[in-house]
Amino acid sequence: MNELIWQAQSGNKEAMSRLIDENIGLVWNIVKRFNNRGYELEDLFQIGCMGFVKAIQRFNTEYETQLSTYAVPMIIGEIKRFLRDNGPIKVSRSLKELAMKVRQLQEENTAKLGDELSIHELANKLGVSKEEVVAALDATSYIESLDRQAYEDDETTIGERIVCEDKEYHNLLDKITIESMISRLTDKEKRVIIYRYYKEKTQTEISHLLGISQVQVSRIEKRALEKMRA
Repeated sequence: MNELIWQAQSGNKEAMSRLIDENIGLVWNIVKRFNNRGYELEDLFQIGCMGFVKAIQRFNTEYETQLSTYAVPMIIGEIKRFLRDNGPIKVSRSLKELAMKVRQLQEENTAKLGDELSIHELANKLGVSKEEVVAALDATSYIESLDRQAYEDDETTIGERIVCEDKEYHNLLDKITIESMISRLTDKEKRVIIYRYYKEKTQTEISHLLGISQVQVSRIEKRALEKMRA
């Protein structure tokens, strides 16, 4: 794998295409999470592939991680930046003005009392609803790009330096990785794995569903798990 990555980084188009082909499932699994955003999934898939290519180009084979793991935040960042830069939703002047008032009031209170006001307190002082305060702050919040340079004197990006301990992130990463592995199995292997680990069926129950023996189910499951581990 490292040899293939080095070749791709050296400009070998065939090696780059092979790496992309081997990770199409990973890209698609990420892209599908951005469905119903007003764009065709095919278009987002192309953007996701661009993120994966960037990951290949910047990947250091000395990292103690897999290329696919390293690539996930790069792909997500590329898609999010596209949606942000091309999004049809614009922040209204009234929301911007309200957000400015909220931040100014918060700063004044912090300077005087050393404590921040709650959303409820901010809404009462400004004579608006809590929902309006939240909407104003959310609409004008800064969106960070994982591709932004981390430091002025360092060419690495935030995506390359980020160390995320968030459980939800790791659950998502595990789910994407497992789905990618399952997509490479044969149809029968997929069905056995899904029945066993997603629908919690016994091997005997699966044998009845597929019309094969329990021994055959056992062999198929073992073979599928060996492929996934590899």
